[in-house]
Amino acid sequence: MPGPQHRPLPVSGAGGAASGPRARLTRLRAPGAVAVAIAGATCWLALVDPHTPGEYGVCPLLALTGLYCAGCGGLRATHDLAHGDLAGAWAMNPLLVLAVPLVAVLWARWAARRWRGAPVPPREQPRLWPAWSLLVVVVGYSVLRNVPALAPVLAP
Repeated sequence: MPGPQHRPLPVSGAGGAASGPRARLTRLRAPGAVAVAIAGATCWLALVDPHTPGEYGVCPLLALTGLYCAGCGGLRATHDLAHGDLAGAWAMNPLLVLAVPLVAVLWARWAARRWRGAPVPPREQPRLWPAWSLLVVVVGYSVLRNVPALAPVLAP
């Protein structure tokens, strides 16, 4: 049985992918929408200080169990990054601070591929190691930030 079919991008002229300004803007819709959403959320967090008690709810895991999850302190870290306070962001959530440049690089690669009109290569089976790696990092970080000896370094 053949694998999933690959649908090529629209063709213009003598065989190349559509490359006019209108076609490029069309291909950048999804990366652009993601960038606008992230920029909007970051601007909102820059204006509203999550360090203020009662401004936001409490993490459900923290409220129910008293344990920190990998996301605890993420809003405060984003607020601090938006204000250029790297040390403050690191104190709230080091994993988020490390993830921001990685996510930015992955987004830039995605946007560049869409800009060039590069087709998405067909895959017989999805690669699962990135998802499993992410799961191990998030769960491991969540466990480590609840170890009493590491709390001064990893707890928000």
